[in-house]
Amino acid sequence: MQFMSRSRRMCARFVTPLLLWACGVAGGPACATVLAPTSDAEVIETLPAGAGNRTAERQLRRQLAANPNAVEPALALARRYLDAARAQGDPRYAGLAFAALAAWPSAATAPDDVLLMQATLQQFVHDFDTSAANLENLVQRSPTHAQGWLTLATVRRVQGRYAESNRACASLGASHAGLYARACQAENASLQGHFDGARASLTALLAGPGIDASARNWLLTTLAESEARAGRPAAAQAAFTQALAAQADPYTTLAYADFLLHRGRPADALLQLRGERRTDAVLLRLAIAATQAGAPQASADVAEFRQRLELAHQRPEARTTHAREAAMFALWVDKEPRRALELARVNAGQQREPVDLLVFAQAAAASGDAAARREVAALVASMGLHDKRLAALR
Repeated sequence: MQFMSRSRRMCARFVTPLLLWACGVAGGPACATVLAPTSDAEVIETLPAGAGNRTAERQLRRQLAANPNAVEPALALARRYLDAARAQGDPRYAGLAFAALAAWPSAATAPDDVLLMQATLQQFVHDFDTSAANLENLVQRSPTHAQGWLTLATVRRVQGRYAESNRACASLGASHAGLYARACQAENASLQGHFDGARASLTALLAGPGIDASARNWLLTTLAESEARAGRPAAAQAAFTQALAAQADPYTTLAYADFLLHRGRPADALLQLRGERRTDAVLLRLAIAATQAGAPQASADVAEFRQRLELAHQRPEARTTHAREAAMFALWVDKEPRRALELARVNAGQQREPVDLLVFAQAAAASGDAAARREVAALVASMGLHDKRLAALR
């Protein structure tokens, strides 16, 4: 049985490209502005190159064109495009992935693996309610579908619905996916304040036999985030370092950079991000870290990210979808806490991971808004989230 070891990272918490809603996800207009070329030689847009091996991609596209209802080539093509969207930060690949699955518009008739891929793509573009509905449909008709339960647990966790996430974790255990079920339960336990128990569970899993580099990275990153919420920064840093040594990946790199920024170490965050692909998520952290560190590249990074944000906001839905990133930029770069607070409030209405509540609380504190502080505290209490960093901002 094969699992995506970064399943809980697939919500695109820090890596969803801002341009997704500016350029469309299924072959619509590239932007709102109409460009009129002055000659046949003028280049007005460079379309994404094929994902990976071009010959293999062309073969899959030919197979799908010949038989649009062929499941295997559709899934293979969608996987290639989703992998490319994550790795390259080019949102048009997500649109291509959706298009590859266009033959199955109804969850009721989509094969299990197609429905899972559709839900994963919906998760990637922050359409969490639709993703969860499709996953609920999937596990209802296929109760032992381990990847479906794992992804459902992830989506419900992102929404701050821990009881539902816990039920999905338990069902995952019944699907004979012991390692993933226990890690799923440990993360939820940590979010609900059981930090020592989560540490013990994750440490035991790490000591088990047959843990490959990818799984070790995943478990150690989960442990690092738990230790950060527990107010144990030294333990968190040690776990982040071990996770990156086991296997460096974009999510862990960004999570560690955020940890360093929160600890007031922007120069270290810049070093951590050096050499990373300049996706929107990376560029945002570079802009924040360079600004805080007074680095020479700050003005260029800030200008580039601002341009991307302005382009994204040509589509109204992006103002909700990317409110977290916009709030972080407003708070830490533009120094506009009131605007950051408005954006963070919008974001918290959609996704409620610890980072979302942390940005909300930081903006409320920076604004000196006592009512907003109480609003954050009430939301955190209703979720049952425990985070020492949040408690320090009350």
